[in-house]
Amino acid sequence: MRVVFVHGACVKDGSWWWHRTAELLAERDVASEAPALPSCGETGEATGAQGPGLVEDVAAVREVLTASDEPTVVVAHSYGGIVTAEAAAGVDAVRHLLLVSSYLPEVGQSLSSFGGEEPAPFLDIDPEGGTFTVRPDALAETFLQDCGPEIQRQATDKTARQSLAVLEQPVRSAAWQHVPSTYLVCADDRGTPAGLQREFAGRAGSVVEIDAGHHPFLSQPAAVRDLILGL
Repeated sequence: MRVVFVHGACVKDGSWWWHRTAELLAERDVASEAPALPSCGETGEATGAQGPGLVEDVAAVREVLTASDEPTVVVAHSYGGIVTAEAAAGVDAVRHLLLVSSYLPEVGQSLSSFGGEEPAPFLDIDPEGGTFTVRPDALAETFLQDCGPEIQRQATDKTARQSLAVLEQPVRSAAWQHVPSTYLVCADDRGTPAGLQREFAGRAGSVVEIDAGHHPFLSQPAAVRDLILGL
């Protein structure tokens, strides 16, 4: 079995965000990989109004998923659920989807389908530059409040400005409709409200809920490892 982690919005160095859980999996001889998302600037292309968006992110993840026939669990976090919905569709190697505080779109829905009329207060949006990111002063208290100070400090250097294009681009497939799926609800998440998560979870095959913030793979890596191994 292998694990492919698909990270959320406005971050870079994807493997760092998963490293605490990935290390525990490696101790059990389970390999993992975290594809780079072009819309976050991880592949060297400039982000912006004309920069890479969801289509490029889907292609990047799909390339990794189709590169091996080994049975694969895809662990998708937050915006990563949007990417995975399309990227994992029709890939025979993908045996299970684990959706962590994740958006879970129907065909034709986009990230903006789930937002309010006003941008979330923790976002810094640059309409002219065509990018958005998480406000540095809101990162720890909104998304990492249950992580230690060292993780919070390191995370500040791992945020990225992402192309605004990803907000409006709809998914063309919904892999969770055809692949066994588990939704991990993070009850203490201050970024994606637990109520919204539970709505998405109703679309998944099974649901697990833990008292964790937005990044349980950093704050409770053993729990996430055990959940993955149980699949």
